[in-house]
Amino acid sequence: MHGMRTGERDGQMMEFFMAMVPPTVTQQEHKVTMANGKPVFYDPPEVKAAKQKLMAHLAKHRPQERYETGIRLTTWWCFPGGGKHRDGEYRTTKPDTDNLQKMLKDCMTECGFWKDDALVASELVEKFWADIPGIFIRIEEL
Repeated sequence: MHGMRTGERDGQMMEFFMAMVPPTVTQQEHKVTMANGKPVFYDPPEVKAAKQKLMAHLAKHRPQERYETGIRLTTWWCFPGGGKHRDGEYRTTKPDTDNLQKMLKDCMTECGFWKDDALVASELVEKFWADIPGIFIRIEEL
């Protein structure tokens, strides 16, 4: 990965791999309750745990300076295959990529990667079965 250290940006680009079993719960799994006659949304414990896991891994790679201009975000979600799938085979089962990305981008915003995830103007998201599970992330300024 170009020999970059954590948090180091090579000009307009940074990339890193977080070795982990990616979470499969997503923010789509919000719960709702009523308070004073109004709906209140909250994260169930498994969603909170997934966010905490992502935040802990992302914090190690936080850039020294957050992105302030438009960016392209490339993400490869690598899930453990368990011997049933070949390394690098596309995963065509849930969770959906858009649901995975929403939680990831929210966590990256909270970690200080950029001032707002609206800066993500271009996105490539792929999910695979992999011998080495984790999440590969590349951020490029446009």
